[in-house]
This record gives sequence, C-alpha cells and structure tokens, in this order.
Amino acid sequence: MQETAPLLDVLIVGAGISGIGCAYHIQKKCPDLSYSIIEARGDLGGTWDLFKYPGIRSDSDLFTFGYEFKPWKEKKAIADGRSIKAYVEETAAENGIKEHIRFLTRVVDIDWQSDKHYWRVTLKSEESGQHEHIAARWIFNASGYYRYDKGYAPHFKGQSQFNGQIVHPQHWPEDLEYKNKRVVVIGSGATAVTLVPALAKSASHVTMLQRTPSYVLPVPVDDPIAKHLRAWFSEDTAFKAARWFNIAKQRWVYAFCQRFPHRARKIIRSLNAKMLPEGYPVDIHFNPPYNPWEQRLCAVPGGDLFESISKGKASVATDTIDTFTETGIKLDSGQHIEADIIVTATGLNLLPLGGIVPKIDGEAISLPECVTYKGMLLSGVPNFAIAVGYTASSWTLKIGLLCEHFTRLLNHMEEHGFTQCTPIADPNMETQPLLNFGAGYIQRSLEQLPRQGMQFPWSMSFNYAQDVKIFRKGRVDDPALKFE
Repeated sequence: MQETAPLLDVLIVGAGISGIGCAYHIQKKCPDLSYSIIEARGDLGGTWDLFKYPGIRSDSDLFTFGYEFKPWKEKKAIADGRSIKAYVEETAAENGIKEHIRFLTRVVDIDWQSDKHYWRVTLKSEESGQHEHIAARWIFNASGYYRYDKGYAPHFKGQSQFNGQIVHPQHWPEDLEYKNKRVVVIGSGATAVTLVPALAKSASHVTMLQRTPSYVLPVPVDDPIAKHLRAWFSEDTAFKAARWFNIAKQRWVYAFCQRFPHRARKIIRSLNAKMLPEGYPVDIHFNPPYNPWEQRLCAVPGGDLFESISKGKASVATDTIDTFTETGIKLDSGQHIEADIIVTATGLNLLPLGGIVPKIDGEAISLPECVTYKGMLLSGVPNFAIAVGYTASSWTLKIGLLCEHFTRLLNHMEEHGFTQCTPIADPNMETQPLLNFGAGYIQRSLEQLPRQGMQFPWSMSFNYAQDVKIFRKGRVDDPALKFE
C-alpha cells in the first residue's frame, strides 16, 4: 500500500456534470489551489455515461441543466444522453480538466485528522485492487445520490416463471433485441415515459404498466425563445436570454402548481386530452391522486408518448400486478398482458455520498445526525462539501451556485490563513427531512440522509433568484461557521 502523497487542496469525488463544474470554478476562481477528481468508472459523465437505455434524455431543458459558463448550442432543449455526455466531455477538454481525473479509482475511506487539519483518503484501484493513501484539505463530494451498481427492482410474484427477458433500465444490455417484440414497461416516471416511445418505434407493441399515474407534460422539442433569439443575436446572448426565461418559467410553473393545484391539474389534463385519441380514458391513466409537483412532472418532448399511444404502437394499463406468468403479466383485475420482454422501470436506489462514510479521527459520522448548512456543508464535519441540487427545477442550477460559493469560501480561508471550517449547529435545533419530495426513491431513503433546519442558513432554499443573492453576494464568514 502506497503512503500519503503530497497534500491536495481539494479532492473532488465524481467526474459527472457536478464534479466537472466544480473543477471549472476552482480553476477560474482559485487558480493557485490544487485539485484532483476521483472517478470510479472508466469515463467521465456520471449518469450520462452510465445509462444506455433507448431514448435516455434529460428531464430538464439544457439551457438550465447545463453550465452557465458554457452555452448549450444544440436545437433540442430536452437533450438525449449521448449529447449531454459529449457536452460534459467537451467542457472538460476545453478547460484542461480531464488531465486532473483519476479514472477507475474509488474512494473507500475518508478520515479527518484533527491534529493535521486534513483528510486522510484511502483510494482503491478498480483494475489492480491495490490501495493507496492521499491527503486533502477539502473534499467536495459530487458522486451523485444513487447507487450506480444496482437499480431499485422489487421482487414480483412468479417472476421466475417468465420465459422472456427481464431488464432494468440501469443495466440495459447493449445487444437486447426488441424489434417486433411485445414489451411491457413497469413504471410511470421519467424513465418509463422516455422508454415507451423509444421502444415503440420498432417493437410490435409496448405497454406501460403503472400502479399510479404520473403528471405528463408535453414540451416543445426545440426551445422557441432560443430559436428566435439565435436568428437575431449572438449564440451567447441567445443562450443567456433563453436560460433566464427557462429559469423563470420553471419557477412560475412550480409556484402556480403549489398555489392553484386544482387549476394546474385541469390544465395538464386538458393538454393530455388534446394529444390523445377522442374518448381516451384520460382520468384513469393520466390523472394522479396527488397534486402537481408533489412529485416531478414528466416532460415529453413533442408529446412523443401521446403520439405512440395515438398510433396504436403503445398503450397504458393502470392496475396492480398479481403475478408474472410464463408469457407475460397477470393483473389483479384479471387482465393478462402478453410480453416477450419486461422492463422494470421501477426506480433508483439512493446511496448517500456515493457510499462514503466520513470519519473524524477514526470515528464514523452518523449522517442523519448532521444538519446541512446552506445545503452544502454538514454540521460538525470539517472541510467537507456536498452537491445537493433542486428538485422542483433543474438540479444543476443549484449545483452551479454551490460551486461558486464554495470557491468564495476557499478564497476567504486562504486570505485569512484558516485551514479548517466547521459548521456548528445548535443540538436542540428543530429539523425536517433534507428533501421534501414525494418520489419513491427519496421516501425510501430519507432516514439515511442528513437533515435540514427550519430557518436559514440551515434550511434548504429552492428559489433560484434568492439563492443567487445568497451564494454570489452573501457573506461567507457566517457566525454558524467555526474557522480555525
């Protein structure tokens, strides 16, 4: 085992869209600081390198999901996975970030050394299995929030009887042949509504089998604001205007849904009904029992899901599963759906901090006992930042602001000669769950996550306009922070 290497200023965990963004901001705002990115996979891109299922795309527009410092130049606002990965890769190449990435290397242990004011980090090579130690003043955890090795797949009665293939989208076989096959997609979230129209192009028929409907919102394929502005202004100007318009639109839609849930439900239902065949049972298949934005709205560019249904290439069944059979799925209603392939688009498993358990002088930290400071630091944990984005708009809008604030904090410490920064929370503080969101993968894992407080700076803000002021202009020497 190799011993500790020279001291790094910042160790970034994860070379996905958040990790690459953090590296850019460190290079630009803190040019004298050293950093390295540790990536367990063999390539960068994170989510957009992992998922290979047909139709994989973002569920937010790239004008807000992408980097503020790098204009999104493609016509499609909701982009496919390959385009997003190319965008992240281009960002890393343009800024010399890729040479700072150590691929096929996993962070297996981090232990804060109180007497030395740095993290002792244990790395493992995914190729050789060998371990080594490095030291870092700061850790920025950008490893995402779900398990990369295993998606959420509940066991279904009779599953072993099925003669066809059962596939989870997170582990899509590259050689899966579904042309002219009958496919059942179990699920109703963003993955399912993406898969169904993509599979329907060549499958004989695709059935989306859902226990509970989701809100499905048709959106334009091309961003209309960007399209018009590009004809008159430069690429950068058009991008900035489209970005701010989409930020405002996201905020308005969310606020409208929160304030007028019944009206929002009627509007979404009306949009769905217009794109479906006359007499289609909209209230059975596209009218959820919860209010809009209690879970994420599923965006369908050009209404492709509704188009597949209208053409008879796809259908929706809203029911519960009795059992898998040799040739398909029997529902509790008695209906039997024939299938050659069953896709379990049943969700994700959360894995807080990518499975890393921070220690202080050898003692493991209990994450549920920590409270987040501004959604980016953990109470009682020195020099450790996390990337938690928005749930009601583009996740990465918040990440970009966090990275900017992080570099301001680093510069403040450099200017004053500080080597340690620790948020200190009142042990009697009233707290609430970190993410107030109804998605199943969130609800299943809330007890494993840190908490948030009820008031700033311990509460999570979900308002981009307010956060711009807080993270770009607000003080970094907050009384809640202990500098040493």
